Formats: sequence, C-alpha cells, structure tokens
Amino acid sequence: MAEFLTKSRARNIFYGGSIFFVLVFIALAVQSHHFVVTKSTAGAPLTEEVAHGKAVWERHSCINCHTLHGEGAYFAPELGNVMTRWGVMDDPEGAFEILDAWIEAQPSGIEGRRQMPHFVMTEEDKRGLAEFLRWADQTDTQGWPPNDAG
Repeated sequence: MAEFLTKSRARNIFYGGSIFFVLVFIALAVQSHHFVVTKSTAGAPLTEEVAHGKAVWERHSCINCHTLHGEGAYFAPELGNVMTRWGVMDDPEGAFEILDAWIEAQPSGIEGRRQMPHFVMTEEDKRGLAEFLRWADQTDTQGWPPNDAG
C-alpha cells in the first residue's frame, strides 16, 4: 500500500526546507558582502575635485545626452572610458586641456551633425569635470563598455 504524507512529515519537510534555505541565504549574503568589501570597483579615491566634477556633470545634465558606463541617453558618446580613448588617462593636465578645448569648440557648426551646446564653465568646473571623467574611467566595470575608438 502507498504511504501518504502525514501532517508530521509535512511539518518536518517544511521546517527542514526552511532551515536549509535560510542557511543558503546567509551563506550567499556573507559571500556577497566579502566580495563587495574586498573587490571594490573603485579604482581611485574620491577626492573633492572629483566630487566637484560630479556636481558639474549633474548641473549641466550631461547624462541627458551622454552615457556613463551605459547609464544615460544614447544621443552622444559614452564617457565612462573617454580618457582612455583620448590617451590621457594618466595625465591630469592633458585631460583638462583636451576637455577644455572640446568644450570651447562646441557647437562645432558642422551641418547635419549632432551638436553639443556651448556650456559656460569656469576653469575649476572644467578641471573638476576632467577629474570626474578620469575617476569614472578607473572604475572596474568588468570590461563594459568596450574601449572602441570613436
């Protein structure tokens, strides 16, 4: 004759399964915490200049056109790896000079091309923005987005 699941067996399965999955959850939470703490994605310290650059990024709503590590609009180029693409990742002064020249040259006036508006910024704002973009470029994004030229 077939045996049926009794109330006590059902209760034991419920409690045993519950305890098992609580232990699995705790083990995964501990492993995740260890991974986040020991494998930080920040590649550089967060300085006052970087924080100022982030404020400039937000004040001018750069994310409305650009993406930063895939977040934002896709109207203009990705800026999460722009310093690597420009070849000035390890040169703070070069990063500022290229960014300053780019901002001052906008809009380019080329007919039929998407145009970046001209933003009036202080030198401190541009230096901060350059440092913020250098900081963002050092973030470990596990290979995303690809550093294609362009």
